[in-house]
Amino acid sequence: MKLLLTSGGIKNTSIRGALVDVLGKPIAESDALCIPTAIYAFPGGAGRAWELISGNAASPLCELGWKSLGVLELTALPSIERAHWTTAVQETDALLVGGGDPLYLHHWIHRSGLADLLPSLRETVWVGVSAGSLVMAPNVGQEFVYGTPPTGGDRALGLVDFAIFPHLDHEAMPDHSMANAETWAAGVPVPGYAIDDETAIRVVGDTVEVVTEGHWRLFTSNP
Repeated sequence: MKLLLTSGGIKNTSIRGALVDVLGKPIAESDALCIPTAIYAFPGGAGRAWELISGNAASPLCELGWKSLGVLELTALPSIERAHWTTAVQETDALLVGGGDPLYLHHWIHRSGLADLLPSLRETVWVGVSAGSLVMAPNVGQEFVYGTPPTGGDRALGLVDFAIFPHLDHEAMPDHSMANAETWAAGVPVPGYAIDDETAIRVVGDTVEVVTEGHWRLFTSNP
């Protein structure tokens, strides 16, 4: 897969340009499926899922002018015929994965069967927002463990070899300060990127690139 891991969505022209680049064609010629699952673990999740899907969330994702847009609700997938949804996933250009609880999302990526499909999606672009980006890491860090995780611990997918601290210095999120990012980084066993909402991380093959109109910091892993 190709990854565009964001904190706050497609917030500026640089991140939008990176999205077009990894898609390999204009957004208006690309099909997408939205995955709102992570937000259901938080209070008000149903309403916030609608905001994401309808393009009314604070993190631009679904409202970018896609050729077509569908919803892939992971919690529903185990109860329906597998071929009904796997074909749609295989044919789409982008998976738009919203924020919320990264470990709840991790649980449903596995339970739904989507995890088994991911290795075959070589040209598909995974566009993550917050939890939708954190879930790609080997670990999310204890700061992003909410309640009792379905699978225990802070392990995530491990499809990249770094972790992400999102919403750096966000005025509405005082816990996301640089000082707290430093504490978080000391507790994760891999390198960690602290990124603000104007920053994204593009991953294509073994190439990792920071795309930003804001600020960010890379913390190297502890011995």
